[in-house]
Amino acid sequence: MKLKHNINPVLLQLINFIVLLYSLVTYIPWYILSGSKQAIAKAKQVKARPVNNKPGGAYRSVNSLHCLASVLYPGCDTLDKVFKYAKTKYKDKKLLGTREILKEEDEIQPSGKVFKKVILGKYTWLSYEDVYIKAVNFGNGLAVLGQQPKTNIAIFCETRAEWMIAAQACFMCNYQLVTLYATLGGPAIVHGLNETEVTTIITSKELMQTKLKEIVSQVPLLRHIITVDGKPTTWSEFPKGVIVHTMASVQAMGAKADTGNKQPSRPVPSDIAVIMYTSGSTGIPKGVMISHCNIIAGITGMAERIPNLGEKDIYIGYLPLAHVLELSAELVCLSHGCRIGYSSPQTLADQSSKIKKGSKGDVTTLKPTLMAAVPEIMDRIYKNVMNKVNEMTSFQRNLFILAYNYKMEQISKGYTTPLCDSLIFRKVRLLLGGKIRVLLCGGAPLSAATQRFMNICFCCPVGQGYGLTESAGAGTITEVWDYTTGRVGAPLVCCEIKLMNWEEGGYYNTDKPYPRGEILIGGQNVTVGYYKNEARTRKDFSVDENGQRWLHTGDIGEFHHDGCLKIIDRKKDLVKLQAGEYVSLGKVEAALKNLPLVDNICAYASSFHSYVIGFVVPNQKELAELARKKGFKGTWEEICNSPEMEKEVLKVLAEAAMAANLEKFEIPVKIRLSPEPWTPETGLVTDAFKLKRKELTAFYQPDIDRIHKMGLLSNCTFDFTIQFFFMFKIVLYIVPVSLGIRFIVDIYFFDKIQAAVQLWGSLPAPALLSTRTAFEAFVPALQRCTACQLGSPLHIFLIFFGVFLFYFGLDFVCFYFFGVSSHALCNKNKSTCWNALHCPKGCGQLYRTEKSHRGRSTPPRGAVAEQGKILLKWK
Repeated sequence: MKLKHNINPVLLQLINFIVLLYSLVTYIPWYILSGSKQAIAKAKQVKARPVNNKPGGAYRSVNSLHCLASVLYPGCDTLDKVFKYAKTKYKDKKLLGTREILKEEDEIQPSGKVFKKVILGKYTWLSYEDVYIKAVNFGNGLAVLGQQPKTNIAIFCETRAEWMIAAQACFMCNYQLVTLYATLGGPAIVHGLNETEVTTIITSKELMQTKLKEIVSQVPLLRHIITVDGKPTTWSEFPKGVIVHTMASVQAMGAKADTGNKQPSRPVPSDIAVIMYTSGSTGIPKGVMISHCNIIAGITGMAERIPNLGEKDIYIGYLPLAHVLELSAELVCLSHGCRIGYSSPQTLADQSSKIKKGSKGDVTTLKPTLMAAVPEIMDRIYKNVMNKVNEMTSFQRNLFILAYNYKMEQISKGYTTPLCDSLIFRKVRLLLGGKIRVLLCGGAPLSAATQRFMNICFCCPVGQGYGLTESAGAGTITEVWDYTTGRVGAPLVCCEIKLMNWEEGGYYNTDKPYPRGEILIGGQNVTVGYYKNEARTRKDFSVDENGQRWLHTGDIGEFHHDGCLKIIDRKKDLVKLQAGEYVSLGKVEAALKNLPLVDNICAYASSFHSYVIGFVVPNQKELAELARKKGFKGTWEEICNSPEMEKEVLKVLAEAAMAANLEKFEIPVKIRLSPEPWTPETGLVTDAFKLKRKELTAFYQPDIDRIHKMGLLSNCTFDFTIQFFFMFKIVLYIVPVSLGIRFIVDIYFFDKIQAAVQLWGSLPAPALLSTRTAFEAFVPALQRCTACQLGSPLHIFLIFFGVFLFYFGLDFVCFYFFGVSSHALCNKNKSTCWNALHCPKGCGQLYRTEKSHRGRSTPPRGAVAEQGKILLKWK
């Protein structure tokens, strides 16, 4: 989407003429020298094809149509062999880098909080040979402590060089590495450690003091704790039998150990390499068993999508290594001679929270060429840059916008803009070091606006990928010359993807123009299953008649003509509202998340209600400015808790939702502003910043209950008196006089009308119905009426009048008119259908008597009908 400027139209025409002249003069030399002809041709070519012409046939990359790739290098079918191959090839090359901490300071904030600030030095590097020796010694040291091959060992640690060294040691010695996110809560950590029955855990001093100390007594089998960064100052509070070691001491044990006569137990491809616990976005974390061959197949597919990957590349590692995206990315780099410099979200950039003002962040020092990110981080960069643009002078802002819009046009054609890149976007590009050539995004859907912004301002392709922990992180990645947005690329060379019909959601692999359905991933990268959870494994995995293993992802996708996949929905995010519409919560969030006013948003809906609620973490600066404009004064908490400010934010969301073409029933009708951000530490989002819907729902349950008690969202039926006057007003002002008289006659049967209206109370308040909902509402009423009184002239008139109202958008009139009058018509012809609130020729009687229903003019005295919470009694 183009940015808006306020340039004088005459001046704008002059600028456009100069740009056109420049383009004409430079086009031929640029076209010859830039190589864009080949890039454009590659972007237009078909990237994947179905293996057969049957509906639902699997799609494969054109580079692996006949055989899926499974190994990176010949003979390297396990992770220890891959590392040994890389060590031999790149022996003295730099591999793992860490910045030295020069100084730590406490900085007091205006709010009174104390933040730790650090000044960091240069990166110090370990070569491939250094890392290999450390890993061998550490593996041998673990054996001295009693660790046996094919037994579990846990790592609960931040992303750092020692994490990768420990992992390589486990791969070499065939220890099954159990990975846990450093931000998991106590119960989730206990669950993972006890389920895997580990006796040894690798961690850091900080996590040992802040998290392990509190829960170690709940892990009865634990015997050894190994800290990667030195022994903590106190550990006397730990239970008896638990010994604390440092990583250096274990490596020293391994170096002294006599392993000459002992034949090491090397892994085979089918052995489990990692038991990776998920972030728990949908409940208790599940342990995914990933074998050596799964990981190798996955990184083989990923590496194929990054052109010219090699020794000149530098990768910055800061995402959790317990996440399959980061682990796979680092293993790809390790196997191709790249350097990996470690960082953290708190020290990544010059403006990061732990970097002292005036000193350099990690990207500025490292200047990486490769980087992985989750959409949440890219969205933050996008909003921060756009806020800076809005603070520029009018001249600077308009210059930036002109360059931005111009480059957007050129990118859409497959062209580059070297002049804009060097003059306008150079400073923005320096935010990530200035040398990024490929950005890999995964973990969640990336909005088209953010993807295009990264393409333009950081002058590099964004390889948007799709994969799951259960597929070893591999599935699809967009090719670097594909600048389309909203898609996740073609299947990797290691796997194939097919679409399975999902009838409930209305997605079929025979749909036109694009086949749609649930995404199934097959290939050697598909993992073994869930640890000690056979029932869930059978549910999410299947094996076909050819022995191919398939993962049922639960995501809904469509394949485009060039073989690229687009994620369009998610089964778990779909909620069927009370009136029957399906709402995609992810779609609602994606449409609203990029607003400057919104830092994060979670949509909530329930099948017992007919509307969407939004929980919003507002941007403090933008909301404070909005409050100032509206004359509202107060603290940050008072602003967020203010109903007036909620209404103002809701207006902004509604405008953005309509601009994004959301349906009426998808637009949030009520929101709750959260003064506190959602971070992994709060337990409301994962380490990859994916929403934990279950936890968010529980956290905001009091607000949900409060909102549902309000008249707007209440599910209860209106008082009959209110409904009577409302309908009377409709009759008086809208319906022709003759029909109004007919309605007044029907008042004689007011108790039956009341019953009819109340039993329709499962539908939402009529004034809030969409046209589609109204149409669905009055059709059953017509069907019931037709069963009672086929061919009635008045009935035919009602149908045509209803269609007239329908096309003019008066859906609430349509609903009330047909919902009530059709029952009144049934009551008119009592000899045929007395008081049949559900016609016997339609849905069946509401209550039964021993005698035949036909022929009775009134119900028996004291008869009671019941539906849900409504009780009706005839006197």
